[in-house]
Amino acid sequence: MTGTDHSSDASTDGVLAALADPTRRRLLDLLADGGEATATALAERLPVSRQAVVKHLAVLAAAGLVVGGRVGREVRYSVRPEALNATAQWMAALASDWDRRLAAVKRAAEAAAPEADRG
Repeated sequence: MTGTDHSSDASTDGVLAALADPTRRRLLDLLADGGEATATALAERLPVSRQAVVKHLAVLAAAGLVVGGRVGREVRYSVRPEALNATAQWMAALASDWDRRLAAVKRAAEAAAPEADRG
């Protein structure tokens, strides 16, 4: 790449691994739309058991994407959008680097095109 190190760090790897599962992405969508929710309330909106939701929430929490807080006997989960910042910055840098590379390929192809027309 360029002189800048665009490699992901452990937190980015954890976020990407957590987001790889469609059920976990759906949980994040549900929490983002509704604010806070319990595992039971989330399980009612998904085709998986409450126990499966709890396991998925544990993965999301380990990646820093959700946080759970006790309210009486319940644990209410909410999204931590700031946890996506490092991953978003890494992805933006990666995309920018590829944009730069593709622009260079385009310039080279356009510069070679007039020569091909003459031949």
